[in-house]
Amino acid sequence: MSRRCLQVLVVILLSGSPLLAKKFYWDDPLLQEPKQLNLGDVQVRKLGDSYDYFYYSLATPGELNTKQHVVRSKAVNTLGEPMDGAWYTHRHYWHPMSLEELARGVGGTTPPSTEGPWTVVSAKTQGVTPGFTMVDSKDRRYFVKFDPLANPEMATAADMISARFLHALGYHIYDSYLVYFDRKQIMVASEVGVLDNKGRERKMTEEDLTAILLKTPKTKDGKYRALATVALPGKSVGPFLFHGIRWDDVNDSVPHEHRRDLRGYYVFCAWLNHDDSRAQNTLDMVVEQDGTNSIRHHLIDFGSTLGSATTRANSPRAGGEYLFSWGPTLKEIASLGLWVPHWAFAEYPRYPSIGRFEAEVFDPDRWYPEFPNPAFLNRLPDDEFWAAKQVMAFTNDQIRAIVKTGQISDPAAEQYLVDCLIQRRDKIGRTFLAKVLPLDLFVVRNGELAFEDLAKKYNMGATGPLKVSWSHFDNETEQKLPFERPEGFTIPVDGTPGPDPVYYAAEISCEGDRRRSMTVYVRVRRGQPEVVGIERSW
Repeated sequence: MSRRCLQVLVVILLSGSPLLAKKFYWDDPLLQEPKQLNLGDVQVRKLGDSYDYFYYSLATPGELNTKQHVVRSKAVNTLGEPMDGAWYTHRHYWHPMSLEELARGVGGTTPPSTEGPWTVVSAKTQGVTPGFTMVDSKDRRYFVKFDPLANPEMATAADMISARFLHALGYHIYDSYLVYFDRKQIMVASEVGVLDNKGRERKMTEEDLTAILLKTPKTKDGKYRALATVALPGKSVGPFLFHGIRWDDVNDSVPHEHRRDLRGYYVFCAWLNHDDSRAQNTLDMVVEQDGTNSIRHHLIDFGSTLGSATTRANSPRAGGEYLFSWGPTLKEIASLGLWVPHWAFAEYPRYPSIGRFEAEVFDPDRWYPEFPNPAFLNRLPDDEFWAAKQVMAFTNDQIRAIVKTGQISDPAAEQYLVDCLIQRRDKIGRTFLAKVLPLDLFVVRNGELAFEDLAKKYNMGATGPLKVSWSHFDNETEQKLPFERPEGFTIPVDGTPGPDPVYYAAEISCEGDRRRSMTVYVRVRRGQPEVVGIERSW
């Protein structure tokens, strides 16, 4: 529970003050989460590889929205925005990033040093995705992953590109680099343990390192290409889940299936085809700041995005349906195998560095991760709008700049990936901006309510003539007293003396379509008007 929530609780218990009825408080809208409370003991959470498949496929947990029971997103301020903090940070949409900033990602300034050898300090030699952890000559730790032999550049490019998009979209991500090296540049530290074929631990040898590299494609000049990710700061305590709360985290008070930053993550995953967006690909880290220990929530492992499934090209069904679902199974049985799912009509050019990624068949409203996700299932039109407006904020040139960080050597493959991302972006805009009144970025300018019409900005069709009606808003009782003569988007002034601050409510809708509407609240405090709240209906 946040410090602000605790303060409100104290008021409830001790005073019964009428302040409790207030819709807006003096510090609304909150832009940052209240200061984190210090953690107690935190247990390290471990999940098996099959956790998401069985738990989410057989019994989707959490409080799910139904037609009779709808829970709007929580962990948002009065503008409907997640606050900067442990889960999320406002970036590109609100503070446009330069091409250099977008390409740099989280850090971009600490690649592995080439001034000395790299030393392997732990490794995974078995399985289909071998890799290792190494330290460079400046004693900085990196996790190193490779591409599959059949698809050079694919997984490492996908990880580089998707990590930079998701960083710009506001999530906590690791710092990553593409590296190229010779075999002689890397060595094995003494006393590094690995598991043999029977699961028994033994000392790692140089031959084990060579065996890992034999599964790795080489570049034309004979070097190895890899993705090196910087170790996240703090202490790892395992992944977070997409439902419920973390009971050993005193600051985690909103069920994850009701978080806007996790509901809206669906749209971002659909855009990037991140069908492996599961709990296993998240990581909670205990970090210290100003003497307080708290948990920061991260997204990790993006090798299975775009057209990549990390160890191979993505399956044609990736993003088309769950790994297990009764609906498609029953349709196939009923049709004696004649029913063809929509995703089967997709065509993929042969680009080994891309894998399988396309935009023609892609439908943002019919995209699926590998397993049901409670937060994704709970998404509402305002959650989708919140995410879609951020996707639409990437220009063609910005998308191209981020794709270039994947260092795809085939220009035709690189251009194909750019074109797909642009086409998928536009489909997301047409699909999700149309579900609500697509007005955003409200401010008061020269006594008028100003905003951006995102449908008009992105050539998604006319929003239609807008109708606005103003009311006095009583912040204590939440009652509205309409003005007799609305004056368009000019904030009405009736000359009646009143308390300070004064609140007004502007109800905005399209003529002939009152279903998509919104209420914008304006507070005038000491003569200065500001937008303090936004509510959307559909």
